[in-house]
Amino acid sequence: MPAFDTMNIPAALLHSAPRFAQIRQRIHAAPELGADVPQTAALVAGLLREWGYDVHTVGGHGLVGQLKLGSGTRTIGLRADMDALPVRERTGLPYASRHEGRMHACGHDGHTAALLAAAEYLAASRSFNGTLNLIFQPDEEGLRGAVAMIADGLFERFPCDGVYAFHNAPGLPLGAAIVQSGSLGGSSDRVTVTFRGKGGHGANPDLAVDPTVALASTVMALQTIVARNIAPADAAVVSVGQIHAGSTYNIIPETATLELSVRAARPEVRELLARRITDLVRHQAEAFQATADIDYEPLVPTVRNSEMETGIARKAVGSVVGEERIIQIPPGSQLGSEDFAWMLERVPGCYFALGNNLEGQPCVGCSLHNEGYDFNDKLIPIGAACWVALVEQYLR
Repeated sequence: MPAFDTMNIPAALLHSAPRFAQIRQRIHAAPELGADVPQTAALVAGLLREWGYDVHTVGGHGLVGQLKLGSGTRTIGLRADMDALPVRERTGLPYASRHEGRMHACGHDGHTAALLAAAEYLAASRSFNGTLNLIFQPDEEGLRGAVAMIADGLFERFPCDGVYAFHNAPGLPLGAAIVQSGSLGGSSDRVTVTFRGKGGHGANPDLAVDPTVALASTVMALQTIVARNIAPADAAVVSVGQIHAGSTYNIIPETATLELSVRAARPEVRELLARRITDLVRHQAEAFQATADIDYEPLVPTVRNSEMETGIARKAVGSVVGEERIIQIPPGSQLGSEDFAWMLERVPGCYFALGNNLEGQPCVGCSLHNEGYDFNDKLIPIGAACWVALVEQYLR
């Protein structure tokens, strides 16, 4: 793919890019977790008010900056996420996190900066006719921020005909994009299984019921679900994330706990996974004379992009990066989850990806949720230009 040419980015966005890179780095240095993002929200709110937006709090530290121009009745919502991750940063950057154990390892600092850059441009150019709602959301990583904002009346207070979001994609070259309708990403469920047995001395296992053996057997058996119960054309994941058992080497514990991440590209597959995991866990526990308590927690559905809104987004993004730089990925090839899915269940819209590859950096070092990750500041004016083109097309 040829190097990206900035010729389709408005000159004002290119001129402001260094300033918004500094804002992004300021946010990066002071990461906040989950729903508790007061400093980031205050920074965003102050800038939006300075540019003439009406700013409202929604769902805790969530924000909506609204700007109405002309007599147009159409409305659009653009969402950026603001929260960081509980990761220890190891980048060595001059603007690295000042808070131990917190890091913007997913690029939400860059998403926020790009939307702010677009907000300033649109407030100055006044190049649309209708209502623009800028949605700055906390707690995306916890998959609860969108739900909290919706529960606080997000779309009743700020109706949107269409809603959009983008995510940076380290695996794509800078200037490449993924904009496609239908399913993008996977649903996400968290499963906690507590195996219960009978504790005892490690020297007398015959007098105990060992829950760790049931757990170990279950870990191996779970691998057969995707391999043998899910059609090869469907995408699904059952990943063991945590195991907790015992207090010392010579005691058989009373309980052992297993935590799973379960993902699927289609709702039908999601339901099948839930049935098979539940049945398998119970039967594995029974086979080892133990019992199992299963806490099956649905987190988010699959992101589903509506056809019409995706067509509008594709045209807008294509006008910035070039139609030839928009690539198509196979359905189910990416199972990362995103709580923007809850917004798309309420309002039609599109979630798309923009390439973030850092020049000269191997992909493993720049991958999301990695302690060596950093957002590519060159993406800020590209993302902002995509937002501007989308607003100008949607609110003609």
